[in-house]
Amino acid sequence: MIKVLNSGFYATIQDRGRVGFAAKGIPVSGAMDQYSSAMANSILNNSDNAAVLEITFGGCKLQFLAATIICISGADFSAKINNEAIILNSRIQVQENDVLSFGKINFGVRTYLAVKDGFKSDKIWRSRSFYPQITNDFIIRKNDLLPITTFKSDLESSNTSVKTVKSHFDSNEINCFKGPEFELLNKHQHKRLLQESFTISNDNNRMGYRLTEIIKNSLPSILTSAVLPGTVQLTPSGKLIILMKDCQVTGGYPRILQLTENAIYKLAQKTTNQFIRFRL
Repeated sequence: MIKVLNSGFYATIQDRGRVGFAAKGIPVSGAMDQYSSAMANSILNNSDNAAVLEITFGGCKLQFLAATIICISGADFSAKINNEAIILNSRIQVQENDVLSFGKINFGVRTYLAVKDGFKSDKIWRSRSFYPQITNDFIIRKNDLLPITTFKSDLESSNTSVKTVKSHFDSNEINCFKGPEFELLNKHQHKRLLQESFTISNDNNRMGYRLTEIIKNSLPSILTSAVLPGTVQLTPSGKLIILMKDCQVTGGYPRILQLTENAIYKLAQKTTNQFIRFRL
């Protein structure tokens, strides 16, 4: 088990999500930045669907009640074990009663803690990903006990690490495809959408990112149609909404763009007042 001493800003257990249940109205969920979560699992030789702890903006403090091996990938929140700094993207042996903490934010928004064989929270609809109304909990809380498998190894912690790809965190270019209603926009709207920068508003979370700038819009609402993570909707007010991993499965706003999978992962590492540019 891992005991939560401090839950931090927002932390959840996530895997690759609930794929194939949209007809039942069940969101995909899963790790927002699956590039980083997959890296952490890969370094531990875990299954790519092993559940990880997604930690947003750090502040988390955890006590290991059993020995295991961990890896942390994604955002850099100055992770320490027993107040000794550890490095990202490396294999770390932890012992019973070791304490993992996170401090100063150096870059990124979400970091991923992987443990050997993954977190063992309840699996519902073929996934361990937290989501309100589906799982018993939708965030971790102080004094929670997070189930893991005890794992002892003769291997020491590794001083080597996989190099962080800084463009994953620094680049402002968000690759996308044309959405089903893209051609309903006029030339001026196309130009504005694809040549100007957009600012992430303070309304951003696992459900979606709202952008600040407005594209004047006279398009009518559409019949309720399928949406998925990465769909960019244009609201009647002209605001853009980029749907993220916990988004609904249908919507009635024009779907003007669709982000690539990698673009979703990059966007998950950005936050309020940062800007992005769409690239077809």
